[in-house]
Amino acid sequence: MDQTTLLYVMTAFVIIAAIALCIQAGLLAGMYKATRSMQQSIQPLIPKVESLIDATKTTVEQSRQQIAEITTRTNDILDSTKRQLAMVEEVVSDASARAKVQLERMEMVLDDTVSRVHETVAVVHGGIMRPLREVNGIAIGLRAALAFLARGNRPSVDRVTTDEEMFI
Repeated sequence: MDQTTLLYVMTAFVIIAAIALCIQAGLLAGMYKATRSMQQSIQPLIPKVESLIDATKTTVEQSRQQIAEITTRTNDILDSTKRQLAMVEEVVSDASARAKVQLERMEMVLDDTVSRVHETVAVVHGGIMRPLREVNGIAIGLRAALAFLARGNRPSVDRVTTDEEMFI
């Protein structure tokens, strides 16, 4: 490539670069103008946003305080519940232990009562019922003897029992 061609090519590229710089300057001016108009339209909103930010800060701070209070109260309630549950558990275990002891005592008393009733029944059976049966047996024997002696030698035919009729 010769020098003049190189010079023309370089001149063309310099012109293209100058045009690009002019376009960029125009775009930059347009962006500046757009930014200014946007800034002017946002300017009235800035005090409202600042007041909203302040209100949000106070609300967030109040929320933090309320959460801290709720957390403290909840911890207190949980601690109280744990203490009361421990006391209830202690009372229940004590009551169950006492009930178990009382049931064992009641079982011993019941066993003792049953054995005494058994002994009493045995004494009544051996000491009262046996002599009563013996006296009753003697009385029945005396009655049969007296009946035999009172009726005479033989019974009449009118007095025949059904057992005797079977043998006749």
